[in-house]
Amino acid sequence: MENKRLFLIISLLFVSYLLAQAWSSDYGPKPEPVADKQSGVNPATAATDRSIPLNETAAGTDVPEALEASVADLPRSISQQSHKIIRVKTDVFNLVIDTKGGTIRQVDLPTYPISIDQQDKPFRLMSDTPSNYFVAQNGLVSEKNLALKAPTHNVIFSAEQTDYVLLDGEDEIKVDLHWQTAGLSVTKTYTFRRGSFIVELQNTLNNTSGQDWQGFQYVQLQRNQIEENGSAFIYTYMGGVIYTDKERFEKITFDDMFEKNVDRGNTGGWLAMMQHYFLAAWVPDKTHHNQFYSRTLKDDNPKYILGLKSETLTIPDQTQKAFVSQLYVGPKLQHDLEALSAGLELSVDYGVLTFLAQPVYWLLEFFHDIFGNWGWAIIFVTISIKAIFYKLSEASYVSMANMRKLQPKLVSLKERYGEDRAKMNQAMMELYKKEKINPLGGCLPILVQIPVFIALYWVLLESVELRQAPFMLWINDLSIADPYYVLPLLMGASMFIQQKLNPAPLDPIQAKVMMMLPVIFTAFFALFPAGLVLYWVANNVLSIIQQWIITKRIAGKV
Repeated sequence: MENKRLFLIISLLFVSYLLAQAWSSDYGPKPEPVADKQSGVNPATAATDRSIPLNETAAGTDVPEALEASVADLPRSISQQSHKIIRVKTDVFNLVIDTKGGTIRQVDLPTYPISIDQQDKPFRLMSDTPSNYFVAQNGLVSEKNLALKAPTHNVIFSAEQTDYVLLDGEDEIKVDLHWQTAGLSVTKTYTFRRGSFIVELQNTLNNTSGQDWQGFQYVQLQRNQIEENGSAFIYTYMGGVIYTDKERFEKITFDDMFEKNVDRGNTGGWLAMMQHYFLAAWVPDKTHHNQFYSRTLKDDNPKYILGLKSETLTIPDQTQKAFVSQLYVGPKLQHDLEALSAGLELSVDYGVLTFLAQPVYWLLEFFHDIFGNWGWAIIFVTISIKAIFYKLSEASYVSMANMRKLQPKLVSLKERYGEDRAKMNQAMMELYKKEKINPLGGCLPILVQIPVFIALYWVLLESVELRQAPFMLWINDLSIADPYYVLPLLMGASMFIQQKLNPAPLDPIQAKVMMMLPVIFTAFFALFPAGLVLYWVANNVLSIIQQWIITKRIAGKV
């Protein structure tokens, strides 16, 4: 068995796995819209009928229920009052808050343009448009004493102003929203800090009702499922995630939420809706017990809700209580996420090979700090990995060089025994034994390196730092395909050269198949991000140099 052939076959299987993932994402089974049989209301029309508050539609409530009554019992006049839009502008946010419930309805990220060619147009992560609905909601729910209604995200708040701008010299902005009724008042405060993608939320309830108030706070994310732009051959996860002590990082897909509601208790933890490069995550008070939940508003374009509610608290008369949470809305910056909450950095989804991928990411960052260029960082990470596995690679190339040296004798055996495979294999085994060559000797080194390669693949695919990161010359974005296909062609040429350094298969059909692999891989990698192809080219060039030196050394031995 030629070891390089094994590596190419495994690599081809890996590419096939990516294709299967993409096919499943594009053409796999999708949840069917479900009508509510009990109400007789068409969910599709209910979603667009503004006369029906969202929490009262046939699709179900979008507010977590109290123990004895739903927030749907709120007077319709409160739900239908006019509301205003508050605009907040910081150095990292252009953000819209609705005075109806204090819902965050739109988030633009000016430091992350949508493309290299549109630097003045920020990436929009959250939006309330039907085609890309993604909002952050929160509120308070009363329990037991239902006469003391608390404000949910369907209730109108008042605002002191409608425009906030973080000015030069300022470090933070506070946006206060107010609501009150007989005996209760709530101030909802959002705090934005310079350079931070964290939005701090504080719901302060003041009880002057003459009796105890009991209830809880809830925070949730609501969105629909959309198709992300990108290569058809690159699959990344879009959906929900919750983090608990028991399950730790647990993906809750849209299909999961459609089929069954989540109901999970935990102290601390967090929840998120994530997509390629970006996420929104609610992080509650780490010391309190929280209940994770999900809901699906099932219409023609289902909306999926993932949220958590705090434990029930009692606020005596003439006292107040602040419910505190944090919302992260922005790029998947591992260090920022790790500092915010345990396990949040896992939203940079490296899968089962996280234990290998995180050291690789650290190495990539190390070289970027030196060179200030992610392309050169990729090249030097490749050199480092090649150096770490030098001895293992050497064993593989020595095995291939020895096999190449035996090639004339193997051809002679084939001519002697013709189609008699049994005698041919027996003669080959005797020849290997005589020459003290193990044809499988280089297989293990190749197999050991495959997980590291896959880990590096996920690092380069998931790291937002490579998004719109330039390398040199025509490569101005390492996260998208090479526009002129130069790197894929270089990769194909390097694979062809490597094959010429390997012993040719004795089977002519197999030899033709192997010669087709560089062409097949070139076609695949023409659609892959330039950063991934750059790694492969660098790795192939280093492999060619190492293999050529070893082959010349073995061939020169008497």
